[in-house]
Amino acid sequence: MTESTESMRVSVLRAVEDVVVERRPVPEPGPHEVLVRVSAVGTCGSDTHYYERGRVGEFVVREPLVLGHEASGTIVARGSEVTGREPGTRVSLEPGVPCLACHECRSGRYNLCPGVRFFATPPVDGAFSEYVTLHEQFVHPVPEDLSDEAAALIEPLSVAVWACRKARIAPGARVLVTGAGPVGLLAAQAARAFGATEIVVTDVVDHRLRTAEELVCCTAVNVRHRPLSEFGYEPDVLLECSGNPTAAAEAVRTVGRAGRVVFVGMGGDELPLPLSHVQTREIEVTGTFRYANTWPTAIALAASGAVELDRLVTHRFGLDGVPEALTASARDETVVKAVVYPQE
Repeated sequence: MTESTESMRVSVLRAVEDVVVERRPVPEPGPHEVLVRVSAVGTCGSDTHYYERGRVGEFVVREPLVLGHEASGTIVARGSEVTGREPGTRVSLEPGVPCLACHECRSGRYNLCPGVRFFATPPVDGAFSEYVTLHEQFVHPVPEDLSDEAAALIEPLSVAVWACRKARIAPGARVLVTGAGPVGLLAAQAARAFGATEIVVTDVVDHRLRTAEELVCCTAVNVRHRPLSEFGYEPDVLLECSGNPTAAAEAVRTVGRAGRVVFVGMGGDELPLPLSHVQTREIEVTGTFRYANTWPTAIALAASGAVELDRLVTHRFGLDGVPEALTASARDETVVKAVVYPQE
């Protein structure tokens, strides 16, 4: 190792709404791992759910957990078998390391690997930490002109890229994006980059809808004031990013014949699906779970300017401010993306 630091600061979730900063030893990279000095970490809705409820679906916090999985940093050391990942390289971290041996991994669907170890998913610690280790294949070099914040947000952009791939968005597509949170804003931008020519974004917060209009040059609809059913838009593709079962069910009813519905946002466990509408129009309905093989595309989209990431960052916190970062959007509707800086 090239780093002389023996200990580091880490933000630890000990129980519901109980986060403290502790000191821990800096981890040693394994033979195929690199040690990364973490620069920036975006906050995600899953982090907030763990903080406020202690669980996300079937994943339950049963012991102290480090949150944060949208991360960027700089390689400072590497294991004995690592090649091609030089110390000093700025990287975006792909936070899930699969087994690379199961049927799903061998089929290219490593996001569905039952043995994947994913940052900030119990019992695996995340990146609200000054240093982390990660397998060399899952740290991705980024261009020098890509900011640390943007490099961290390659992770949620990958969610959007994966959703667009699942939806088979092509030039000329008409797309409806429900929910103008960070993932919805990224999904709309990615859809535009994939060739969609008409995009409608819905939400109930005017500030987020204005952001969508500025970033995507789309039509923004506040469904608090005007039901989507009255708007008369019939998309080829629905990217459901709100996680709201009622909004999702209403949006599905707008999708045209042979359309595709992709559920991206994680909301309730059940949804009142309008089955007759789906069947008589032969609509394809699918879900997404994270991503696979998306980082090169996401980095290219961000580096080219086709997708704007820095504009999403509205609030910034040091490691001591993790609780405030995780609850910022509940206190202030102008929050789009809060970012934590573990070195501060």
